[in-house]
Amino acid sequence: MVDGPQPYPVRIEGQLDTDLSRWLWVVKWILAIPHYILLAFLWLTLFVLTIVAFFAILITGRYPRGIFDFNVGVLRWTWRVAFYSYGALGTDRYPPFTLDDVPDYPARLEVAYPEQLSRGLVLVKWWLLAIPQYIVTGIFLGGGSYAASKVDHWFWGIGFETGLIGILVLFAGVALVFTGRYPPGLFDFTVGLDRWVARVAAYVLLMRDEYPPFRLDQGGAEPDGLAEEGLAEPAPTSPAALIAGEPAAPAEPPARRGWTGGRIALVVVGTIAGLFALGLLVGGCALVTIDQAQRDDDGFLMSPTQDFSTPTYAIVSESADLDTEGGEWALDTFLGTVRIRSESDRPVFVGIGPADDVTRYLGGVERDEVDDLDNSGDPEYSRRSGGAPSGPPGDETFWVASTEGDGERTLEWEPEDGDWQAVVMNEDGSRGVSSELSIGAELDSILWIGIGMLLAGALFAAASALAITAATRRRTPRSPASSPDAPT
Repeated sequence: MVDGPQPYPVRIEGQLDTDLSRWLWVVKWILAIPHYILLAFLWLTLFVLTIVAFFAILITGRYPRGIFDFNVGVLRWTWRVAFYSYGALGTDRYPPFTLDDVPDYPARLEVAYPEQLSRGLVLVKWWLLAIPQYIVTGIFLGGGSYAASKVDHWFWGIGFETGLIGILVLFAGVALVFTGRYPPGLFDFTVGLDRWVARVAAYVLLMRDEYPPFRLDQGGAEPDGLAEEGLAEPAPTSPAALIAGEPAAPAEPPARRGWTGGRIALVVVGTIAGLFALGLLVGGCALVTIDQAQRDDDGFLMSPTQDFSTPTYAIVSESADLDTEGGEWALDTFLGTVRIRSESDRPVFVGIGPADDVTRYLGGVERDEVDDLDNSGDPEYSRRSGGAPSGPPGDETFWVASTEGDGERTLEWEPEDGDWQAVVMNEDGSRGVSSELSIGAELDSILWIGIGMLLAGALFAAASALAITAATRRRTPRSPASSPDAPT
């Protein structure tokens, strides 16, 4: 027979201050802003490290201890801020800026380190198995369909939530204003809800395999039997005692380095470097793939063909302002020759000219100007009113590149400094223009840009791995035999 509730390896406690200010809670959201800023970076780091832990558990069945300690520290820091602010309003003592446990602070959190985790559960527990818990904690925190993100970031402390916890804390604040005291029953119930959320947070962040109980353990302290059981790591037995035949005595646990500001900063910087590495590697792979797979027979990278049509006299592009400040070589190196391909059943004119000359020619002409492409890739137009053009477009002499005729036509242009616009019209300048168009360029440098991004991504990834490893590595204690003061 087991008396009382079974222990759960996540411990969350809060001690209610007896002399809370009547009005301080109104401005705590301002006072806690420094914590909110730091926690935003810490939670970003926690998410990235949890992805690393996911693969580590999947391969080895173990949660890397250094990462585990850091993530528990983030939860611990968050709980202190939440307890101070709008997760409980349980204390007026300002939260310390540390990931380490602060024994004399009235809000504490611990998660027992698991020596082994299930490789199978890690695939489903954070989403499929946690769905019932997401629904429940969604009620606590506000927004049931939105519960998963709420539990994951666990930011009780940022403003009042619309859920049950936020409502209870608001009632507590009102009670403080009018009575000067926090109703004990309300405090116990609120911390019980916080405790439930903390257990779910630890579960979905892959820290434990034990499913969070559907049980509301109220009160600032863990229920009897939960405060000490299942939370402490078993202390190893001293090898010397075993050799000497003495009764087994617990040896000193491995020394742990405290989470100094430098170590925390190193983990955060390493995580940001890892995100840069991911972006560079993905972008580099995309550019190399495009270069190798998307070029046409002539070596041009072309856009998908789109149907451009208008009942007016012309289709005009947005102006393209090319200003290399005399460095035309940059256009030749990075862009190369520009190509516009047109296909139409009737003779059309496609030309590129200076924007001022195009405006002068079409200023009083009814036309459609292309603003953008919608989600499906179809063009969006702005209609300009007017009449018919003064003559066919081919009669104008300002075009720097043009082609006309029916069927498939190709225009090629060597870009240079200036403000340019592309125009599509019927060859005779009549109303009703329709053509299938695609645009592209040589972009010979795209392969080297992609390779450069891959190399930079690899460097950022290496720096990220070194920074995170250095910050989360546990210190190995020196054995007595190797100590300089050890007897010989």
